[in-house]
Amino acid sequence: MVPSRQVGRVPSSRGWLAGCGSVLRLAALAVAFALQGLGAGRPPSGLQRSVLAEGLREPITLDVAADGRVMLAERRGRIVLWDPRDPGLRTIASLNVFTGPEDGLLGLALHPGFVTNGWVFCYHGTPGVLENRLSRFTVKEGLLDPASQRILLRVPTRIPKPNHSGGGLAFDPAGHLYLGTGDYTDADRSEGFAPLDHRPGQEFNDSERTAANTADWRGKILRIHPEPDGTYTIPAGNLFPAGDPKALPEIYAMGCRNPFRLSFDGPGGRLFWGDVGPDAIQPDPERGPAGFDEFHVTRTAGNFGWPYSIADNRPYRRFDFGTRRAGEAYDPEHPVNESPFNTGRRELPPARPAFLWYPPGPSARWPEVGSGPRSAMAGPTYHFSAGLDSPAKLPAEWDGATFLFDWERGWILGAWLDGQDRVTRLKPLLTGAKFRRPICLRLGPDGALYLIEWGSRWSDNTDAALVRVASAE
Repeated sequence: MVPSRQVGRVPSSRGWLAGCGSVLRLAALAVAFALQGLGAGRPPSGLQRSVLAEGLREPITLDVAADGRVMLAERRGRIVLWDPRDPGLRTIASLNVFTGPEDGLLGLALHPGFVTNGWVFCYHGTPGVLENRLSRFTVKEGLLDPASQRILLRVPTRIPKPNHSGGGLAFDPAGHLYLGTGDYTDADRSEGFAPLDHRPGQEFNDSERTAANTADWRGKILRIHPEPDGTYTIPAGNLFPAGDPKALPEIYAMGCRNPFRLSFDGPGGRLFWGDVGPDAIQPDPERGPAGFDEFHVTRTAGNFGWPYSIADNRPYRRFDFGTRRAGEAYDPEHPVNESPFNTGRRELPPARPAFLWYPPGPSARWPEVGSGPRSAMAGPTYHFSAGLDSPAKLPAEWDGATFLFDWERGWILGAWLDGQDRVTRLKPLLTGAKFRRPICLRLGPDGALYLIEWGSRWSDNTDAALVRVASAE
């Protein structure tokens, strides 16, 4: 359901984000992270963390309406509403969803006109059907009506074990909806490197069949424009034109492994997302680079490398899984999909690098990210408004910060980028505090940050919470 990897995954029912890598390696990294620690120091007086609601079971996604109401979804299908005028949680729907290892109710986004039209978009598993659906529902008289469902997209899943499901949803100011989908490829048969197995019957260990396949929904960020009648149109500027039998016109970004949480910065015209990466601890001259989690940003459609390259376009090598012999390195400038499982174009757009990437161990370039298990996710960008009459709004010092967060490591960092989208500064939100596995962040109309803390364990936590971080002044 949440981002899968090997060493750092989001919960599943048994381990929720089924990943690769051994339990021993995961435990060792977790111990290293605990020893390093983020500390339990007192947060600065400028911000305060407030718990708005508890008693949640696997809360996974939320959005904030223009009138300040917060809609929150649990992975198992319950949707609740928190109203600042009448605090407390009110259940408005219980959807019937498939909740296999990484599936469930994964994404939720309110239409920009939600206050008047009541439209809620959900990305969810489907019982008895091997697909995740992007559906629109309508809230009527305070309740979400299941009968109002309009299915916009059907994304194939797989048997026997769904993984890398994605689920990020975000609207831009033009009303275009972005959906992140995972690559649905095994994470435990490639020794932490790129899964590029071309042998017959090994298609689930080949991400070229999905993330690098221009005719497949998975391993992508899709962009559509929902229409009032429950259909959608294709916005101008997507990666491929309509009418190409070997490419889907809905694709905005390809070459993704598991873009679980994404956000659109309206004033900046930028799409941000975190991509949960593989788990190789060290580079291997026969295989390629070590594993990295990545943060990406773009203003235009493009290809972002997976499974041919990672981080700052470090290439993997061709590898014969039968003979265990390495071949040539892939060329990020001219990636070619040679897989027998490919149903799309052979020649692909050039790969674009991440703007921030980090390994299981400490990062020399960005020490603020710490070390240990990883699950990178991207949140909103804050634009301070002196004219906003709200005592809760974040201070001006956070102006221009994009909030990046890591589910496993428990941090939320403000990141400032320059005109070339390079990181110029990272700053922890609530210095000295460690969040309990943050899994979704949104800004409210009051200028405060609303977030879900999944809780201390991988599943069925007793300390999951809806939280607000606001000015303490």
